[in-house]
Amino acid sequence: MNSPTPSREASRGRYLALLSLGALGVVYGDIGTSPLYALRECFSGPHGLAATRGNVFGILSLIFWALTIIISIKYLGLIMRADNRGEGGILALTALFGSLRDLKLATPRPLYMILGIFGAALLYGDGMITPAVSVLSAVEGLKVATPVFDPFIIPITLAILVGLFAMQQQGTGRVGAMFGPFTVLWFITIALLGARQIVHEPLILGAVNPMHAVRFFIANRWHGFVALGSVFLAVTGGEALYADMGHFGRRPIRLAWFVLVFPALLLNYFGQGALLLDDVTAAANPFYRLAPHWAIIPLVVVAALATVIASQAVISGAFSLTKQAVQLGLAPRLFIRHTSARVIGQIYVPAINWALLAAAIGLVLSFRTSSNLAGAYGVAVTATMAITTVLAHRVMRRIWNWGAVPAAVVTALLLAVDLAFLGSNLLKIPAGGWFPLAVGALGYVLLSTWQRGRKLLQVRLDETAVPLQILLGDIQAEPPHRVSGTAIFMTAQPEGVPYTLLYNLRHNQVLHERVILLTIQMTEIPRETPGESVVIASLGEGFYRVTARYGFMDEPDVLDVLRRCGPLGLAVPVEATTFFVGRETLFATERPGMPLWRERLFALMSRNTPRITTSFNIPPEQVIEIGAQIEL
Repeated sequence: MNSPTPSREASRGRYLALLSLGALGVVYGDIGTSPLYALRECFSGPHGLAATRGNVFGILSLIFWALTIIISIKYLGLIMRADNRGEGGILALTALFGSLRDLKLATPRPLYMILGIFGAALLYGDGMITPAVSVLSAVEGLKVATPVFDPFIIPITLAILVGLFAMQQQGTGRVGAMFGPFTVLWFITIALLGARQIVHEPLILGAVNPMHAVRFFIANRWHGFVALGSVFLAVTGGEALYADMGHFGRRPIRLAWFVLVFPALLLNYFGQGALLLDDVTAAANPFYRLAPHWAIIPLVVVAALATVIASQAVISGAFSLTKQAVQLGLAPRLFIRHTSARVIGQIYVPAINWALLAAAIGLVLSFRTSSNLAGAYGVAVTATMAITTVLAHRVMRRIWNWGAVPAAVVTALLLAVDLAFLGSNLLKIPAGGWFPLAVGALGYVLLSTWQRGRKLLQVRLDETAVPLQILLGDIQAEPPHRVSGTAIFMTAQPEGVPYTLLYNLRHNQVLHERVILLTIQMTEIPRETPGESVVIASLGEGFYRVTARYGFMDEPDVLDVLRRCGPLGLAVPVEATTFFVGRETLFATERPGMPLWRERLFALMSRNTPRITTSFNIPPEQVIEIGAQIEL
């Protein structure tokens, strides 16, 4: 095998550097802006501690080890190895264990599936809170410079949020390319601010010793446990980092963390700690107090840009999560637009984008300050992180073939950290932590209802289905009038006769000279191999069955399927083809299946699902819709 040429290696190196820069602008914005509020909440939040020397060293030790264990070891070292053919996120992880589509109607959901779906739903709550708390905390820095800005904090925050979400249609690639250089500037800035203060108090670096964290808990006991809820703010963004893996890949994300992000965060946190040792009054806003007074307003501008970037991680993660949910049969079809010809994972989902914006605006108007919002922040993320650890244990045992003891030890250690943070964050429920939990519960109901509803609908359709051999026998015995051209009947099942064909034959009493039963199958892997994903079967009497498989990160495309049929011996002239699709009108009934309220909810969701022509790239002017009324 020839070794890569120097020019090829240089090209790969440049591409890796560009992807790492893009990852900085998309993946690390959330965790990168945590210094704005994490240490502040530890010492001046609702449960703030006194900024004594022991407490400062203890909190910094906890932050250092939280970043090391949760981000460096758990996510970058372990969890990102549990990818589903390059895709990350809790749904991709769940799909490694078995089909989310093939669950029978009467079969209870396995525990791993319940955890995976609920963990995914919780991330939507995080996606709503992160933009609000990040941008608001940055703009509040204007009050440190002068109280004149106080009445304008909320309007400025809302204007920035609207601009951020309006930019999403440009795509994460372009947004990352725009945000990447700003993020580099941000991390260099916070590193310099921290280093400037550490020079005056270099002994603060001794906080890396874990014994300071042990002494902190011994001295503070219950209050030390409560403080974990604020310490956790330093690692928010870890789960979004995993969900965004498909956008940039594992190597660029790791490279950006260890080369720039991790060192810059540590320098800034330790710099804030050094400042508190010198001036306890800085606890009200230690981040902005690191800067000279003349630099505060420029720092606010840079921080505002950085917090816009911070929101990008959870927004793009929500887009990826939504597409996975749609393709895995957990959510109705939504309009999803690819924004990059080179990187398939970069997408834009308008419905999710504007829903997140509306929620972020509502949160800012309701909570008013970032400290109030911090009370709602962290509950959903800690719960999802704990679920991810549980699912990772299944990966260790069933996919990586680890022994029982090593898998149990690693899981126990990681879960102990996750559950400690989760327990502390649950104390925030009365102060606003209920909001992400409510969003997660609602999301779980919607996702699980759609999953069960689609299975129930298929059961009802199967009850009246006609076997294909019976239909072909009837056609041979009494041939109907055949018209020229090709008719393609879209059907979800790779067997039987779709009701659209039966209704068309019954009412119009004609049949095209060539009939194709086309099934789009979504599989549990991110992407199918194009050359192996289309199967054609000749059924006789001019009938063909075509089955096309797509992964849950692929974009189904009927026209592309037809192009692939040509080399396989079935040439389909699209201009002479009519597509028949079904449109079901659903009615909730008392029949066994789902509770009546869930059947009504499923019917409502089904009525608001975009038409199949937009989801599968079917020419709308060549489509005939055939409706059916179905009692659930």
